Amino acid sequence: MNRAQLARAWYITAKDMRTYYLKAPLISWGILLPVVFLLAFYLRAPGDIAEAAPGLIGLTVLFGATSVEAVVISFEKRIGAMERLVMAPVTVNALLIGKTLSGALFGLGTGTLVWLASTLVWGLPLAAGIPLLIILLGSVAFALLGTLISLAVREVFDAMTVSNLFRFPMMFLSGVFVPVTALTPVLQVIASLLPLTYTVDALRHLLLGGAGAFYPLWVDVAASVVFAVVLYLWTLLLLQRRLEDLL
Repeated sequence: MNRAQLARAWYITAKDMRTYYLKAPLISWGILLPVVFLLAFYLRAPGDIAEAAPGLIGLTVLFGATSVEAVVISFEKRIGAMERLVMAPVTVNALLIGKTLSGALFGLGTGTLVWLASTLVWGLPLAAGIPLLIILLGSVAFALLGTLISLAVREVFDAMTVSNLFRFPMMFLSGVFVPVTALTPVLQVIASLLPLTYTVDALRHLLLGGAGAFYPLWVDVAASVVFAVVLYLWTLLLLQRRLEDLL
């Protein structure tokens, strides 16, 4: 992809950031969501609240990266905005990157804030900034998942329903509330198929010294990269097939 196409992708991202993400309701939602999750963790185990940090960060990244991505294409198709983008001199790759990057940046921003707050409040290690890489990989994968869902359905309501069908099982099977090590063998297999599992598991290594971790750290990183690549290729293929439907 040449520099001109990358610039156009960034303009799409900047437009989505201004239109959807840099709004008071979504910013406040991004701040309140971790607080609600923290309260849920605290009510579950008040004495072990610091151990909730990996799951709290992972959930924040998941919901932040998919909050708009899961519905934006369906919404913009309804109002005619996608038609203008598809007719513009922009490649399919640039269009996909532009639409996905805004969600990834929002997930990265909210996840980073929760991570830094956790290190200050609970004295967790900064781990040489490596958690930032894990948060970034998770944000990219989750944003691509949201874009994939938005492409796969035709209505905004359907996109919201399908996104929750993915997000809520991940909340309970990816080691957020209960470590994967405590799950039954069948549930551990299911957890291995979920991208959030590897984000939370890697953060357990980096922030809790490996307490409750199920996979080696290198497996978590490799799996996060594989999920991001596979989701990108899958979403790109679906976008190419749906171009005419977006007009």
